[in-house]
Amino acid sequence: MSLIDRQQSPALRRGFRLQWEPRQDCHVLLYPEGMIKLNASAGQILDLVDGQRSVAAIIDRLSANFPGVPGIDEDVLAFLEVAHAQFWIE
Repeated sequence: MSLIDRQQSPALRRGFRLQWEPRQDCHVLLYPEGMIKLNASAGQILDLVDGQRSVAAIIDRLSANFPGVPGIDEDVLAFLEVAHAQFWIE
């Protein structure tokens, strides 16, 4: 059972900013105390987190971008739970 509701529209926590970092060749999450280097999947998920798009819409978009990937919805929900627990999103 996921703690993240598919109808929620998560947003990056205040003070956090997602950007592509060419030197790192990945997305990074910047915040006042530092930087978090993200893997490709995490970067693609957080790139869709805008406070407007619901979790269900994020899953739908990623499912359309990566057809045939089994369990993508569970993976997205699990990542968003971690991101919420780490206080990256609200």
